[in-house]
Amino acid sequence: MEKLRVGFALCGSYCTFERVLNVVEDMAAGEEFELFPIMSETAAATDTRFGKAADHIARLEHACGRPVITSIREAEPIGPKKLFDVLVVAPCTGNTLGKLAGGITDSAVTMAVKAHLRNDRPVVLAVSTNDALAGSAANIGALLARRNYYFVPMTQDDPAGKPRSMVAKMEKIPDTIRAAMIGLQLQPIVQ
Repeated sequence: MEKLRVGFALCGSYCTFERVLNVVEDMAAGEEFELFPIMSETAAATDTRFGKAADHIARLEHACGRPVITSIREAEPIGPKKLFDVLVVAPCTGNTLGKLAGGITDSAVTMAVKAHLRNDRPVVLAVSTNDALAGSAANIGALLARRNYYFVPMTQDDPAGKPRSMVAKMEKIPDTIRAAMIGLQLQPIVQ
């Protein structure tokens, strides 16, 4: 069986990197997926209390067995070359949601999505934002209504402390990919 070619793009919700990287490593170790890593320029260059950018890049490259795409120039050929069967953005920040909803292409990740969508193929979004139930809600709604966007089921991560924050259940990324590949949104979206 031929492996599914998965573009896997990380944006700057650094607090979820560990969970996302664990999923990447699990997917890369299996027989179902071939992964192609992508990072936004900011995510690829920013050290935070959640780790050093160079360590995240090294971990991604080790798991996927190829260099991380980190620029618009590197991401542009994704579409013309039809590199992926599906593209995952995890974590997908509120900033990236807004850019995708508004058609803004100013990073490696947004260019990867734009280039990939030209081939009428699925994009899977794993939301991680403190304003999912506030400012980003309109962008989530806009993308839910568009063709080829699918959401990893999400939940409030701290209803008392951060009542408008939501984060995707990162462990459901593979199931969401499988559903998206047959044109279905994994349900329920909000858990």
